[in-house]
Amino acid sequence: MLTTNTDFLYPELMDVVRLFGDEQPDIRHEFVSEGNRFLDTVEIGGHVDHYEERMVFSGDLEFRRYAKRFSKIAVYESLRRVTGRSMPWGALTGIRPTKLAYAEIAAGRDFRVLFKKCGASSENIALIADVLHAQEGIYAHTEGAADLYIGIPFCPSKCEYCSFITADIGRTGRYVDAYLDALEKEISACRGLFGKLNSVYIGGGTPLVLEPAQLRRVLDAAAPFAEGVEYTVEAGRPDVFTEEKLDLLRDYGVTRICVNPQTFCDETLVRIGRRHTAADVYRAYEMARRYPFAVNLDLIAGLTGESVDDFCASVDAAIALAPENITVHTLCLKKGARLKEEETRLCGAGLPEMIAHSRRALYEAGYQPYYLYRQKYMAGNCENTGWTKPGRACVYNVDVMEEITDNIACGANAVGKKLFAAEARIERLGSPKDIPTYIGKIDEIIARKQKLYGRISLQ
Repeated sequence: MLTTNTDFLYPELMDVVRLFGDEQPDIRHEFVSEGNRFLDTVEIGGHVDHYEERMVFSGDLEFRRYAKRFSKIAVYESLRRVTGRSMPWGALTGIRPTKLAYAEIAAGRDFRVLFKKCGASSENIALIADVLHAQEGIYAHTEGAADLYIGIPFCPSKCEYCSFITADIGRTGRYVDAYLDALEKEISACRGLFGKLNSVYIGGGTPLVLEPAQLRRVLDAAAPFAEGVEYTVEAGRPDVFTEEKLDLLRDYGVTRICVNPQTFCDETLVRIGRRHTAADVYRAYEMARRYPFAVNLDLIAGLTGESVDDFCASVDAAIALAPENITVHTLCLKKGARLKEEETRLCGAGLPEMIAHSRRALYEAGYQPYYLYRQKYMAGNCENTGWTKPGRACVYNVDVMEEITDNIACGANAVGKKLFAAEARIERLGSPKDIPTYIGKIDEIIARKQKLYGRISLQ
């Protein structure tokens, strides 16, 4: 049980406590500020630790930010001492470590100092540095810049690890045409809501689960926005790939697609509810390579019953195919995933070896890490990392993960973001998760979107 004398610190401190599991002794935390001095007292099992930090701040927002940061470090250090355990990212619980690094750089400080103070491993500090290097020439705040996301919430079936709001098309296919009616209307209403568009990204779900005529409707709606920009389609599972659908993507100017095997182990594919084999992955990849698309392959470390050797073999198989991008995810079980109730799945057994192999093999193959993010309830306190061949980084992923542009998101359960740089804040706008509700409220959704982003002239 955790107690603290400062209410706004409690959720942040609990995030740190959860890193160490549920079986922790009582923890008493006390926070006091004296000018620019932050004083934390942590008592665990009768042992008391005192911590002091100094930081110049301006206003209540910065005060709270630094209070949270240093109090989390204090609790983490005390738990590390008591348990004898260290976490790969130390006291860092936020989902965007690179965003914190950029903030430190903007303040004229070496980000490595803070990350070391937080307890992040030297390997992860080096990873951050490499990500920042790979983002050079892409990372930029541009007033009025935006990325357009279009969500297709249908899949052939629900994978057991998946926490996305997706619908089995076998059960919900009757909604597809009405959903596309609403989606077309929402996409069209996005005209004039941005100054410069950096990219278009059609995600899901599994967009290629749509029939060719349905897919054409989505591509037609996106076409006015997609000319001359990076254009990604999350093609997804190999069991939905056809030449007819890939022909459509090529004809509409798509520049990048994602093929998402998650693993090349047939036994694992069965366990996680996939309806394809590794042979199908190779077939889909070979088909995709007949087209001028850049290709991303997704893998997940920590899937049900998968050994370290199984995962490492999948990494090696992906590298051998030489796609432009490889994304290495770590299993994260959230509300909505069928595995969520199995909390023991998050123990992280074997994860350090899996992640270490993926990093070593990808570096040796000439790939660079170009974005990363973390999530709560992630196995082993690890991360998701996108890797790229030099010069082939996905602009959309950088923009979204670093939150440096507006994100205009269309579709059910799509969450857009509007940046207010002068106020140092981001306002989010989400659509209903339920497909019939989204369809029924489309006019209201459009009105809210136009109010948030405002109508400005296209450049």
